[in-house]
Amino acid sequence: MVKDCKVVVRPARDLAGSVRLPGDKSISHRYAMLGAIAEGTTQLANFSAGADCASTLACLRSLGVEWQREGNAVRIEGCGGKLRAPAGALDCGNSGSTMRMLSGILAGQEFTAELSGDESLSRRPMARIITPLEMMGAKIAASDGARPPLRITGGHLKAIDYEMPVASAQVKTAVLFAGLFARGETSVEEPVRTRDHGELALRAFGADIKVEGNRALLGGGQNLHGIEAEIPGDLSSAAFFLCAAALFPGSQLIIRDLLMNPRRARLLEVLISMGLETSVTQIGEHHGEVLGSLQARGGSLKGMALSGADTAALIDEIPVLAAIAPYSEGGVEIHDARELRVKESDRIAAMAANLRAMGAQVEELEDGLKIPGRQKLHGAEIDSFGDHRIAMAFAVAALRAEGETCIGRADAAVISYPAFFETLEHLVQR
Repeated sequence: MVKDCKVVVRPARDLAGSVRLPGDKSISHRYAMLGAIAEGTTQLANFSAGADCASTLACLRSLGVEWQREGNAVRIEGCGGKLRAPAGALDCGNSGSTMRMLSGILAGQEFTAELSGDESLSRRPMARIITPLEMMGAKIAASDGARPPLRITGGHLKAIDYEMPVASAQVKTAVLFAGLFARGETSVEEPVRTRDHGELALRAFGADIKVEGNRALLGGGQNLHGIEAEIPGDLSSAAFFLCAAALFPGSQLIIRDLLMNPRRARLLEVLISMGLETSVTQIGEHHGEVLGSLQARGGSLKGMALSGADTAALIDEIPVLAAIAPYSEGGVEIHDARELRVKESDRIAAMAANLRAMGAQVEELEDGLKIPGRQKLHGAEIDSFGDHRIAMAFAVAALRAEGETCIGRADAAVISYPAFFETLEHLVQR
């Protein structure tokens, strides 16, 4: 039940059913941006329903890009690489993805544009994109040194060989997008491989991009061409339902047309290691992205440890993995996740506070969490801290708690999945 931006979640006895999820958020952002600078028309089916991707579309309209949306379908008229100087600041809302990746495109435009955001986004550091884009020749002014709003004066870029100090798919994409407008060949090397949606999207729109190990290379001055695409279901959103299924032995869940990108497959591998039984049918490929129907069945929930490359691969899914950790046999330990401190909220602190409110023992680390297993949680008043992933993660945790859980500021879920609570209620058995 939703009331005054609060959601009350009652315990469940099982989870069962079938669902098809809105389009993957990461792909939706990238396809919309590349469609805007391509030649011709781009038609996207199953575009993300979240507010973050709506922010990307709104910014593109302010840059002179014409688009129409009917339901989950978006039609974008490309401008051939030349955007129009905006009349005012570009409002990215809560979307760090919009701000970071669009900055790469704006760095190649011969005008000045300002990117702003809401209170949460305005606290998030942007030095990771400022540094390489300035190396390429863009001029960027930021508040408090490296925080939004960002004022970008672009044009006349040069290619660089950039070694990323911290793994980030968004930063990698921003530099590659800027590389489209640079003289020479831009290369980006990351310390560990991150999701490759940017590389696949560039290739889908006709760019010649090479990938050699952890390095991506892209020549400047390439022309992109519009595409028709159906975006696979969002795997990060699926994580919440898969973790909910993992809580109940014998639960049965089918997720249709789900993204199966190998760079995102670590989530499924971890959940399988924790006891979730899965099978995949109807495998297909569209513009380089793999999709299929996933069948999941709950089993005995085991513990696990995350660090290093696994943490980087699962950075968006860590909140919900932590939320089910107390119910596991061996507990969950997470390291190398310091980046969670500068997301929409300090997700490490938010997870620890809410788990404790529900009666769990948890140790908060500078770069992660230690959560013992075999715990019993009780319903509580908890806070989403305005963070969509915290709101959804604790809706999952509440399914196995004793008593009702009230999630404050639950409307944060609209950022990535407006219909999340209704979909979860549809699958829950009581």
